[in-house]
Amino acid sequence: MDGRQFYSSLIRLHILHHAVKEPIFGLGIIEELARHGYKLSAGTVYPMLHDMECKGYLYSVEEKSGRQHRRLYRATDLGKITLEDAKQKVRELFGELFEE
Repeated sequence: MDGRQFYSSLIRLHILHHAVKEPIFGLGIIEELARHGYKLSAGTVYPMLHDMECKGYLYSVEEKSGRQHRRLYRATDLGKITLEDAKQKVRELFGELFEE
């Protein structure tokens, strides 16, 4: 079994983390995740962003700059609450994983 199933949730938390701080867009989050060792294609990230928006964790607006169109995502109130809840669970798990 590969780790993709486990990493999917970590990636979603990472997306929420950044979407709480500032507007994000597909290519930008792909590059951010790559800095953390995740090699993801647009075919993985864009459906994930869309799914998170459909489930109410993100909302998006289309930004136009000349010919360029970019969809920007931000965390909703539900996304912010979910991230805070997840952070507590991650803290607890982190403590257990790295206890000596």
